[in-house]
Amino acid sequence: MKDPENSDKVFWPEEGFTKGDLAAYYEAVAPVMLPHLKDRPVTVRVFPDGITGEAFYRRERPEDAPAWMRSVAYRPVSAPGVRRLILIDEAEGLRWWVARGAVEFHTWAARAPALDAPDQAVFDLDPGDEADFPRVLEAALHLREYLADRGLEGFPKTSGGRGMHVEVPLATGHTFERVRAWVRAVAEALAGAHPEVVAAAHGATHRGRRVTIDHAQNSIGRNTAAPYTVRGRPGAPVSAPVSWAEVVRGAIRPERFTLRTMPVRLQKKGDLYAGMLEKAYPLPLF
Repeated sequence: MKDPENSDKVFWPEEGFTKGDLAAYYEAVAPVMLPHLKDRPVTVRVFPDGITGEAFYRRERPEDAPAWMRSVAYRPVSAPGVRRLILIDEAEGLRWWVARGAVEFHTWAARAPALDAPDQAVFDLDPGDEADFPRVLEAALHLREYLADRGLEGFPKTSGGRGMHVEVPLATGHTFERVRAWVRAVAEALAGAHPEVVAAAHGATHRGRRVTIDHAQNSIGRNTAAPYTVRGRPGAPVSAPVSWAEVVRGAIRPERFTLRTMPVRLQKKGDLYAGMLEKAYPLPLF
């Protein structure tokens, strides 16, 4: 990747990581990241002056975007008019956005042109303020067991923060309402079976030692951190796909997956999220 303008500008002051380091990272991971972005509306989070400065989200294609940058039309229910949502299918799209200070890339759970038909179910595992990461791993394993009993496989990844995402690839024919209701039913079943570990979402904040499964993430227009995206947080953490074997061993700590370490991990382990592109499940009845 050609060094962006101001490539020596420090984006992570404590670590000394620069805009050029960010560009080099996305160049390294682009071959595995782009298939997970393809045809999905992308919301970018831009940090023009690095992570200690002001940041903003951008979901619409800018007017000054180059002609080759794709977009998809979307008419939101809550606002008038048609929006042109960003699509990033090529490394050049990552380059263009990184040059403008984009650090984070978040995706919809549906692909264009069928934006109202999710092809993923997202289990957002959000730890309470007193819950540590081993508790998140415990909740993820309870979810894995529940899915496996029904012939489903979920794919885990760190969020790049304190939580995790477990995503299930879906066959065509589901609505967001159907997926959201199913995720909520699973969350409530797990909360009933493991009340000391799991909670179903009932409000905007999550406190205590339990891990909340937020079913509302499965709504049209909601975004989830894309696999391999860097986060604009201290340490330059990455939303990192992990294996269930690592979850079972408790060998995961989110802070270990960073802008520096992820390219090396990919060389050793490959894309642990590849199954999301290869499988598609119909949801069971409930």
